[in-house]
Amino acid sequence: MEIIGNYCLVVAFVISLFVIFFSAAGIKKKRQDLLKSAENGVTTVFWMLNISVAALIFLLLKSDFRIEYVANYTNRTLPVIYKFAAFWGGQDGSLLLWSWFLVIFTYILVIQFKNKDFVLLPFVVLIMMVTTSFFIFLNLFLSNPFDLLSIVGADGTLRPYIPNDGNGLNPLLQHPMMVIHPPVTFLGYAGFTVPFAFAAASLFTRQLGDSWIRYIRRWTIFSWFSLGVGILLGAKWAYVELGWGGYWAWDPVENASLMPWLTGTAFLHSVIIQEKKGMLKIWNIALIVLTFVLCIFGTFVTRSGIISSVHAFAESSI
Repeated sequence: MEIIGNYCLVVAFVISLFVIFFSAAGIKKKRQDLLKSAENGVTTVFWMLNISVAALIFLLLKSDFRIEYVANYTNRTLPVIYKFAAFWGGQDGSLLLWSWFLVIFTYILVIQFKNKDFVLLPFVVLIMMVTTSFFIFLNLFLSNPFDLLSIVGADGTLRPYIPNDGNGLNPLLQHPMMVIHPPVTFLGYAGFTVPFAFAAASLFTRQLGDSWIRYIRRWTIFSWFSLGVGILLGAKWAYVELGWGGYWAWDPVENASLMPWLTGTAFLHSVIIQEKKGMLKIWNIALIVLTFVLCIFGTFVTRSGIISSVHAFAESSI
């Protein structure tokens, strides 16, 4: 199963590069056949990542300790629900979750505007797939959830190793909120890529009017709401599990999730002024770009191990 999951990651990455190429070439040469190929490529990447996600969840539920990620985040006595939640319990899985959400959103956009003469769509697909391919690249070459566990033998070579049991999930993560809080928060993070892509597309096409705002209103509300709910669930988790006597302890990861929510809130209010009075066009572009950058930064802080935090369980060279 790990071979299938890894193979699908490779195919998804290669096809995502083709989507980027066909999108850019189709935009430059104004060829609909290339743009159609790019849209078909998005569908392929969508299904490849679906299979990769299913493969990782299967390996986690099966407790296949040949896989390093499974051995690090599950054990035999871990309840099934937490074995499932281990999917986003570590860096490798959470990056795959990011990629999966991104390609789902891109696929929805392609279906939504299929057979419609929508000038922004090729640019949106290009930007979404650049972001998606970046996360798939991280999964493949820096943080692969399908790597086999190995040890250094007496002769200095790496040998496969299968432990009798895994390390298990961090006790702080064995809480019902673990099943809901991280994916909902990441849903908000990934969701803000859509309005960012539309904003960037409007810049490329120099259509800085109100049309792009109308297309992203629901996406922005959805992303803002998901991130807000994720923050509230995290606050509840902190009260119950961590014993801080409150949510706020100036934990850097908490602040990293709050910052894009605040700028997203400002953006939601600011676009109303643009729609009604035609003002703040540059400000709105700046706000959504900042929100997207803060979402990426929040993910980086959470999973890179660059800072000391109760949330930052992973350590990585990323």
